[in-house]
This record gives sequence, structure tokens and C-alpha cells, in this order.
Amino acid sequence: MELGLFWLLDSKPLNEHEVARELGIPPSRCHYWLQLLCTVGLLERGSGGYQPSSAAHTAILEVYSQGSWALLAQEARERLPSLCDLPSHLHEPRSVWQALGLTPPMYLSQMTEDPNRARRFTRMLYELHEPLAKQLAEFLDLGGVARLMDLGGGSGVVSLALLRRYPDLKVTVIDIENVCAAGREIAAEHSLADRITYHPCDFLCEELPTGFDLVLECDVNVYSEDLFRKVWKALNPESRFVVVDQLAPAEGVAPPSRVHWAFEGSLASPDFAFPTAARLRDLLTRAGFGDLSQDPLPSPAGSCRRMTQGMVVIEAYRQVR
Repeated sequence: MELGLFWLLDSKPLNEHEVARELGIPPSRCHYWLQLLCTVGLLERGSGGYQPSSAAHTAILEVYSQGSWALLAQEARERLPSLCDLPSHLHEPRSVWQALGLTPPMYLSQMTEDPNRARRFTRMLYELHEPLAKQLAEFLDLGGVARLMDLGGGSGVVSLALLRRYPDLKVTVIDIENVCAAGREIAAEHSLADRITYHPCDFLCEELPTGFDLVLECDVNVYSEDLFRKVWKALNPESRFVVVDQLAPAEGVAPPSRVHWAFEGSLASPDFAFPTAARLRDLLTRAGFGDLSQDPLPSPAGSCRRMTQGMVVIEAYRQVR
């Protein structure tokens, strides 16, 4: 994924010597590597050389772009150390990373310190969230909403879909500075920069801007009573807070599509858990919200189900204290 092999061979079949030369890999090692990829069904060898298999087309080339796959693969590689030598460390009552003398990757810090990483990450999430954004734009009724805050909205992918449906809507995306910079580029590319504002903010530590008719938190998975109280202050009276996420079906049970994330999270923190809808409703009530409702987000057919399946939409209104 990171070397771009599938895209290289999709443009033109190559033999092992040509691949070795293009990627700078020792020829004998490259030959065995290509044979291995054939064995697991990702490559095929024909008379013209190696090329992606039908499985690689379906699962890789037709799903995300080369840039998105490269970053997803890089992040998986960065998490790999915690999965090494598990028989010796799975019983650890503390962090497996700590037991190995390692520090888990801190993605927020990485993106804060590295504008290029933030740009790649933001564009990757834009691509991954496009199906969810389209589905959510069709599902949500924003009648009467003039100003919307997209909390932790990253690229603004959901907001951009909502702006296309609601021509009078104005949006403010809240995220860290480097992510906001990447989001502004994307908004300009879609000719919507005049209706969307990117507001740099560490919303866990800083106060939020105010005067919004709706606050949306979509697939952010950052929840606390303190944050919800900030959201309450950001909303106009009787306005809505909408949370969209894949939540745990029960305490200690991971959402079906996020079991791998839950397991990796437990290696860093043994008590890691995804929140349940009941937990979120309790936090919302304590923060001053009422008239709560909960609905599943309908999933489209086909490959788009990957990012939308199991999504729940919780809506709550700011009550006057």
C-alpha cells in the first residue's frame, strides 16, 4: 500500500526485474515478495508480467485512492508494535505498550506538529466519510437552521454535503489549526469556501463560539459532560445537538465494525470501551439537554455500507435552565 505497488501494476503489468527497478528493491527479494502476493491472491502473473488480481481490484483499487490507502497502511504499521509477542504480554494488567517500553502513537500531537501529516489525514478522512456524509445529508432535516457548528468536523465533509442540500445554510467547522488549513483547501476545491468557516480550536480545553442553531458531532467519539456543557452554551435557546456515531450495543461490547479498534484500544488502556447510547443520553441529560431521540442511520447498499453501517443518530434539545 505505502509503496504504491498495486497502482504501479494496474497502470501496466511488469515483471519482477522491472518492479525491482521501479521500487528500488533487491531483485531476488522482490521476486519472492511478488510470489508471496500471488500466493495470497492479491497479484496474478500473466504473459506480460504481474498485475493486480480481481480481489485486489475489488478490495483495494476500487475502494479508496492510493493516498488514502498509503496513510491507512502507515497508521496500521505504527500500531503494529503493540501486537508483537502477545502471548507474553496479553495478560498484562497495565498497558501493553508500557510493558514493552514503548509509547503509543498520539495522532492529535502528530497532526498538530506536522502540517503535511494533517493534510494527508484530513484528505483521507474526507474520502472515507463521503458515503456517510451523503447519507446523513439525506437523513437530517435542517429546516430552520441558519448556522451550524461541525464539532471536530475535520475536512468538513459532512458540512459540505449539507451545504449542497441547504443553500441558505452557513457552517463553522471546529478542529485543530492544521486540519482546518487542509479543510479550507477542500472547501475551495468544491466552490463552497464562501459558506463554510474553519475555526481552529482545541475544543477539550477551549471555549466554543456561540450563536448556533445546531451543533453536529459526527464520528468523533469524544464525549464528556464538560464538553456537552460547552455545546449547550454554544447553542441558541431550544436548538439541537446531533451526535452521529457507531456506539457500543452494550457495556463492554464493541460495535461490530470496530472490534479491531476496541482490541487495539484495550492494549493501550485495559479499561478501554466504546460508549453506549445510554451513556451518551445520561451525559446529555446531565449537561442540560432534553427531548432526546435516537434513530439508526439507514445504510445504502453496496460498498458504501462500510462507513455507515451501525451508525446511530441521537438528537437532543438545549433546555432553558
